[in-house]
Amino acid sequence: MGAKGLLVDYEWCTGCHTCEVACQLEHGYPSDQWGIKVHEVGPWEYAPKKWQYSYLPAPTDQCDLCGARVAKGHVPTCVKHCQAQVLKYGDIEDLARELAQKPKQTLFCCASA
Repeated sequence: MGAKGLLVDYEWCTGCHTCEVACQLEHGYPSDQWGIKVHEVGPWEYAPKKWQYSYLPAPTDQCDLCGARVAKGHVPTCVKHCQAQVLKYGDIEDLARELAQKPKQTLFCCASA
């Protein structure tokens, strides 16, 4: 079995923070700790009338890719609850092939997976 990770298609992330809340509830983290955290990028104008404003969910050091859930055949809770379906869980090799097919994605390899 290969290493696992998360592929994030941040082109479509709406910044709803559902992944953060689902993770906190799943693991019992206090309100100031997360296994995944949504970061705001921008807003700033990088050319006339062109703006950068996006969101990027990123796993923290507390992320274990929901090892207990995955062991039962489920996906990590952040993936399950992502309303925009921008998070994908799987083998690093498979996710890397998807990453190469479009911009505005990033791949996170979680050490504890």
